[in-house]
Amino acid sequence: MTTPPISRRVAVLGATGSIGTSALDVIARHPGTLQASVLSAGSRVEELVALCMRHRPEHAVISDERQFQALRDGLVDAGLATRAHAGAEALQALVSGPACDTVVAAIVGAAGLPSTLAAAAAGKRLLLANKESLVLAGELLMRTAQAAGAEIIPIDSEHSAIFQCLRSCDAGRGVRKVLLTASGGPFRGRGRAELAGVTPAQAVAHPRWSMGPKISVDSATLMNKGLEVIEAHHLFGLPGDRIDVLVHPQSLVHSLVEFVDGSTLAQMGLPDMRTTLAVGLAWPDRVESGVAGLDLLAQGRLDFEAPDLDAFPCLRLAWDAMRAGGAAPAILNAANEVAVSAFLQGNIGFLAIPALVEHTLATLPGGNADTLEQLLAVDADARRITEAALAHHSLHA
Repeated sequence: MTTPPISRRVAVLGATGSIGTSALDVIARHPGTLQASVLSAGSRVEELVALCMRHRPEHAVISDERQFQALRDGLVDAGLATRAHAGAEALQALVSGPACDTVVAAIVGAAGLPSTLAAAAAGKRLLLANKESLVLAGELLMRTAQAAGAEIIPIDSEHSAIFQCLRSCDAGRGVRKVLLTASGGPFRGRGRAELAGVTPAQAVAHPRWSMGPKISVDSATLMNKGLEVIEAHHLFGLPGDRIDVLVHPQSLVHSLVEFVDGSTLAQMGLPDMRTTLAVGLAWPDRVESGVAGLDLLAQGRLDFEAPDLDAFPCLRLAWDAMRAGGAAPAILNAANEVAVSAFLQGNIGFLAIPALVEHTLATLPGGNADTLEQLLAVDADARRITEAALAHHSLHA
């Protein structure tokens, strides 16, 4: 019996970013089965209109409501039938309704949480790249998805690797632990003293992945891996003592799953987001992504080492926040966003990032994380505390 082809109407949230453009590349390779029906962007109207000209979605959303007129005029001038929308409420309505059945959640930061929750509550297939949704509101998101029958498929490389490996067994039973791999970022091998003077330009120069500045800095501090540990805890229902991290500079083994029988499965591939997006869009089928196969002979050696938690304490802080639970991960995430922004603007040094995060975690009590309103209040409090601490000279190490 021939399996009928997949057919999905896809909302790409954060369409002008690197993940969004990769998703659209994969979608465009399958015009008979995949359709980009909704595209959203933050404020980059001209880029959004250009994407609409190429992919001809039914709806386009700009988050900055002041840009609505520019979006509408741009679509009209291009002769497109695409309908223009603006603001968070319009985006939530679109991902909740019949405009799409699949949502690529790639809006960066806490701004992506409301639309992600709306898609989960509507029972959509959710291709999750917005890690803040799980770090900030992991319990709430997973509970919402389960109640609505939403299917969450992670599309960052590490969690996609675990997702694929776990599908080799019955509902994940028999798993001893998962091992997330980390490239180590641009400063792998440097001691703490060597990191004091690194610049934003050095921090965003990732040796393997092409990413935006914020996530590149998170990779350099290993906070990105810490956030992924929290994500894995929620996505796969594993306690912290069954989640490990390995530094793997080649970024070819994306993660591993160790089973109780002694077997370890690893998912491997070239470092290209289009692979994981193709997995999410087509699962359980496999479709062409535009990514070449992995030539191990050409790649040569594979190296693994333990992370240096003294030089890169952000990973330790994330583990601590996960164990504390409640609102602690939301505090961690908010403080980190403020600190990374200050570093990118040249206002603080690299080592001040973990210092600021640790200060905010120690200052603000965790509290409950049962509702979106509680989480957003904690997020705002954490940002205020971190911003106030920016003026404290001792944190500018």
